[in-house]
Amino acid sequence: MLIIPAIDLLDGKAVRLYQGDYDQVSTYDNDPVVAALRLEAAGVRRIHVVDLDAARNLTGQPARHNRKVIAAIRAAVDCEVEVGGGIRRLQDVQALAEAGVDWFIVGTALVKSPEQVKHWISAYPGRFLAGIDAKDGTVKIAGWEGDSGLNDIDVAKTALELGFSGIIYTNISRDGTLVGPDFDRTNAIAAASGLPVILSGGIGSMNDIKQAVNHSHPGVCGIITGKALYEGRLDLAELCLNFPQGAADADQ
Repeated sequence: MLIIPAIDLLDGKAVRLYQGDYDQVSTYDNDPVVAALRLEAAGVRRIHVVDLDAARNLTGQPARHNRKVIAAIRAAVDCEVEVGGGIRRLQDVQALAEAGVDWFIVGTALVKSPEQVKHWISAYPGRFLAGIDAKDGTVKIAGWEGDSGLNDIDVAKTALELGFSGIIYTNISRDGTLVGPDFDRTNAIAAASGLPVILSGGIGSMNDIKQAVNHSHPGVCGIITGKALYEGRLDLAELCLNFPQGAADADQ
């Protein structure tokens, strides 16, 4: 099971939101590059980066983003870097590819422009993960501030049809709460899609990690954790030691 620490970027800083609410922000590190180096030193194979500034933009025009910071993170670490937030145009994909990003996480465009995304996947095969972020089973978009009106299971099936390599599934109601993840819905997404799934949202303790390892659908291949690490509830080096970081199915 791949342990994937998260760095959420807002105004160039590493932060965490509570249930996706931009009005409930906690800043954890003013230098995300230093944070990334610290995570890699603990033994991780992949870092999850979300550009919260870019995620909120729906205009299709150039928006605020943190790509310089993302490029600096990519240049500083040897581990894989997956990036989500604001990937709405081919130019966004190209910019992140030029920065050396390994995986592109697409959520809003998956819902609003699936045929366009299919072309991106053809241009950069094997590098796209579907970011499915849901509340009460309904997929949210645009930095979780918009409602797609679509069911998360249906979107997961669409991701398979379009050629995505895997899914990152987040129950927004759990994100940043430390109350434990939504195992049931994550397992349902894995079963319905047939794709490798990374669980996200709500990890608060080592017990949550153990439950994810022992009771997840076989298709669940990774766990994203953020706030629990920053608040000292989890020791990342201990996690990597207890759960050796071999290749995840989503790497294939």
